[in-house]
Amino acid sequence: MTRFANDVEAADALAVTYKNLTREIANVIVGQDEVVRLVLTGIFCHGHSLLVGVPGLAKTLLVQTIATSLDLQFKRIQFTPDLMPSDIIGAETMDKERNFKFVKGPVFANIILADEINRTPPKTQAALLESMQEYAVTIAGVRYELPKPFFVLATQNPIEQEGTYPLPEAQLDRFMFNILLTYPSMKEEIEVVKNTTTDEPRKVNTILTAEDINAYQHLVRRVPVPDNVIEYAVTLVNKTRPNTPAGSAVATEYLEWGAGPRASQFLVLGAKCNALLNGKYSPDIEDVQAIAKPVLRHRMVRNFKAEAEGITIDELIEKMMG
Repeated sequence: MTRFANDVEAADALAVTYKNLTREIANVIVGQDEVVRLVLTGIFCHGHSLLVGVPGLAKTLLVQTIATSLDLQFKRIQFTPDLMPSDIIGAETMDKERNFKFVKGPVFANIILADEINRTPPKTQAALLESMQEYAVTIAGVRYELPKPFFVLATQNPIEQEGTYPLPEAQLDRFMFNILLTYPSMKEEIEVVKNTTTDEPRKVNTILTAEDINAYQHLVRRVPVPDNVIEYAVTLVNKTRPNTPAGSAVATEYLEWGAGPRASQFLVLGAKCNALLNGKYSPDIEDVQAIAKPVLRHRMVRNFKAEAEGITIDELIEKMMG
């Protein structure tokens, strides 16, 4: 980061910038502080997020507001059963001179909102998920790099599951976070209604540029991590694996299978960023615990006994961290 003398100065600046960002976003988004924190953590970690919540909780507005405060290009893709891969990544067309040229699809933006990703067939899902993994698309043998930073926020509706195509576990694993959106409190909902039923538009100022975000993403990776924190993260992930030497009794009793090595990587990366956002220069075990649920909840599958007894994934994660 060129404008800072060293990484300590840059870390201090990120902590201040984060406070400014959340204050600016709060001008439009009421409550949802934890969701905002996790989405920003995902962006600074160069990871993608899956947002799960019922309709009407301002998911689109949230992402659009964050994109504006970060001075990033935002595109929303509504996933439907008839959506084709070319509708996302683009396609080759013939111009007036009968030459083929590539017309870019909506995936060529900094922040993509993939709305209701489970409403479209696997072939179309795979087109988006490939771009998430490769940060590029290939058309007719030509590779096109996506703009940087590139961040996908996919939403899933937990109700109305008829006619949906649930993401396979291997594809879910590509998302760093699984973020749950809950209903606002009565006080928050009153404020939402007051803010959204007047004629006064709420503006969001730009706090960061794309160049700043790319620099902060590299800064997060340079954060030193004590060995005991890495060991705690890896041990926690191993505890989620049933019928393995390092697996916990809770996992063997209630899980079909647990998280893979990518979960360990995201736990450490997320802990680094969480420490920076809280004004620390190195993460501790509490930073791992702070992001454990959104990292692990979509990488663990409950068995019939857990479902029959009504035990949630989050409850199992808490038992393993305890």
